[in-house]
Amino acid sequence: MGESRKTAIINWIKKRRIKLGVSFILLLLYYFCLPSTLFKEPYSTVIESTEGDLLAARIATDGQWRFPAQDSVPYKFKQCIVYFEDQHFYSHPGFNPVAIVKAARQNHKAGRVVRGGSTLTQQVIRLSRGDEKRTYFEKFIEIILATRLEFRYSKDEILNLYAAHAPYGGNVVGLEMASWRYFGVQPHQLSWAETATLAVLPNAPSLIYPGRNQKQLLDKRNRLLKKLKDEGVIDKETYELSLLEELPQKPFDLPQSAQHLLQNIAKTHEGQRIKTTVNNNLQSRVNQIAARYYQEYKQTEVYNLAILVVDVQTRNVMAYVGNSPTDMAHQKDVDIIPAARSTGSILKPLLFASMLNSGELLPNTLIPDVPTQIAGYSPKNYDLTYDGAVPAQRALARSLNVPAVLMLRDYGVYHFYEQLQKFKLSDIKEHPNHYGLSLILGGAESNLWDLCRAYAGMSSTLNYFTTHQAKYRQNEFANLNWDSSLKNDFGKEVYNKPVLGAGSIWLTYNAMKEVNRPEGDEAWKFYDSSLEIAWKTGTSFGSRDAWAIGTNSRYVVGVWVGNASGEGRPTLTGVGSAAPVLFDVFNLLPRQKWFATPYDDLEEVEVCSASGHLAGQFCPTVKQWIPLSEKQTEACPYHRLVHLDVSEKYQVNSGCESVDNMVTKPWFVLPPVMEWYYRSNHLDYIALPPFREDCKGSSGSTMDFIYPKEDSKVYLTKDFNGEIQPVIFKAAHTVPNAKLFWYLGDKYLGETQTFHEMAVTAQTGTYYLTITDEEGNEIKRKVEFINK
Repeated sequence: MGESRKTAIINWIKKRRIKLGVSFILLLLYYFCLPSTLFKEPYSTVIESTEGDLLAARIATDGQWRFPAQDSVPYKFKQCIVYFEDQHFYSHPGFNPVAIVKAARQNHKAGRVVRGGSTLTQQVIRLSRGDEKRTYFEKFIEIILATRLEFRYSKDEILNLYAAHAPYGGNVVGLEMASWRYFGVQPHQLSWAETATLAVLPNAPSLIYPGRNQKQLLDKRNRLLKKLKDEGVIDKETYELSLLEELPQKPFDLPQSAQHLLQNIAKTHEGQRIKTTVNNNLQSRVNQIAARYYQEYKQTEVYNLAILVVDVQTRNVMAYVGNSPTDMAHQKDVDIIPAARSTGSILKPLLFASMLNSGELLPNTLIPDVPTQIAGYSPKNYDLTYDGAVPAQRALARSLNVPAVLMLRDYGVYHFYEQLQKFKLSDIKEHPNHYGLSLILGGAESNLWDLCRAYAGMSSTLNYFTTHQAKYRQNEFANLNWDSSLKNDFGKEVYNKPVLGAGSIWLTYNAMKEVNRPEGDEAWKFYDSSLEIAWKTGTSFGSRDAWAIGTNSRYVVGVWVGNASGEGRPTLTGVGSAAPVLFDVFNLLPRQKWFATPYDDLEEVEVCSASGHLAGQFCPTVKQWIPLSEKQTEACPYHRLVHLDVSEKYQVNSGCESVDNMVTKPWFVLPPVMEWYYRSNHLDYIALPPFREDCKGSSGSTMDFIYPKEDSKVYLTKDFNGEIQPVIFKAAHTVPNAKLFWYLGDKYLGETQTFHEMAVTAQTGTYYLTITDEEGNEIKRKVEFINK
């Protein structure tokens, strides 16, 4: 081979390599010419119900109403847009050469642009490139990018992109938003005439303004409808009926039935479409209830309320009303559901269940209900009355404060604080000493979300135990869920109770079922169709917060009523304000059977019928279910044997009566102060008979101070004349007609009989108040008088 031949071959190879290299570079440029993210504009945040209905949306950060693209385009719109914009859409490679040549001829003949010739794919590219100038070079770039787009997406996906980003006038972008704004329905609900209107609008979005260009818009729509008829897409009857439909006039408002949930979701899912767990119909009806009660309560200057409905089985949020439909002056945009508010009495069932669970309480154990002072803290019942002693579950049903405080003292503030952490009440995060005994009466704050989660966790614990061979789940108090794409992980099955046993929860719910119903529903017990729910109300100090939380075997409903500003109102109470809302919401939900009895976590024992304690030696007894527990409560301390004479009117002993003549009986005896209050509410209570006069030296009588309490500080007040007013001290004695003798220091004050009250006037200082009875029994109390 000659040198010239070799040189020619080498040059040919070099040129070939250059061509291949250039081709490869061009291919790479073509491959990467299309951005990985075609549209970088921000989207509106959109939330849908579990059925796919629009619940609420918020405008995108650039001020445009632009919904994220849907998974598919409705059939009617697909037909309309293809026949109007690009009839050969499904056959061309991204551009239509015939259409381009025709457009060039018409534009040249007219001397201006009268026809674009762009395909739908090209229009998607143009929309993604923003405000690029309409030049031939730009048209060439669009064609290149359009062909590349055809390689990346299917035809239907390209249609989705077009439908999501087409301009519809003003700040309305995309088919879905246009459908809501101009017709008030979802795109798949549009008629042929409405769909045709929205198909022609992106071509000239300025035509949509009400009262302007109506004839041009109508002509464009009708021409498209005729084309659809001619092509056999719609029949003649549909065409003629479609021609009769009017064009859109006044814009519609977007659905905003869960705007506070939207606000919550947008914090972490800005610009996304989220399908929630909310039931659209239930949400709408709960909104109506909220609006009705808002109109009623605002007459008494109560402007805000919140409602949360939770599915116990899944822990999904079914309805979320973050605030009433109030105004800006009363903070309508504030979402109350996650807001920390004073708990009032809403934590009492958790304490009751915890004490049952640890074996420190039985359902009907008598709890003292007397004036109480503990380290300077003096709790009072809501109605300022006292029962002396009250069964624990009755104290819970009536939401008595003094028994609750005494129960917390016995259980321990630290212990209860640790238990509340297991319930995941996130706002209770200060040191236990910060709360003290007021923790059970509203000294702490929590929120509706956490409280509903706690009650849903207890209900689910009970349900799972009774349906899964007496097993528990480790993560039963999992968070509530509003995202339908997520499922809660409740943890592995275990036999040991993670937080509370099923038996203690069941007994607690039975007690909560007896709570007094709201006014107007007093006869609920007499109707078989009445709601069987366990529920509790709470009212915070100063009547700032009214709570009601209820549960049945499937649902938990939580309600808060008050003012977002924290301003209290004297008419605001849990029972009077929040409970009626609670029951109206429960009436919307399907009726449920009561919780199944968890026999595997209960045992039936003999308890004292009068005191509720485990039966002692001298108690009349009844059988009662109590939780299985390692620790047991003490036997009844209130029953003892007493020895009476034959008449049974007096107590006797062997020093004054023959043993053969004695009548021995068991007797229910309460301590003096408890007895003093208890007798006034229990006519069947019989006080111990006194000892017969000839039984000297024997006394079974006792007495105690009602007021003052240990180490009391008594504040002296003056009348209008500047004179110090007397302080009324009270005492109780087990013998009804006993005489008591009163002393302040060394000064004799006087005697009392039957009703033991003494008016005492003293100067400032510390004294010992002493009381003795006729039999020489004596009690003393240190008291400090202080001038106000």
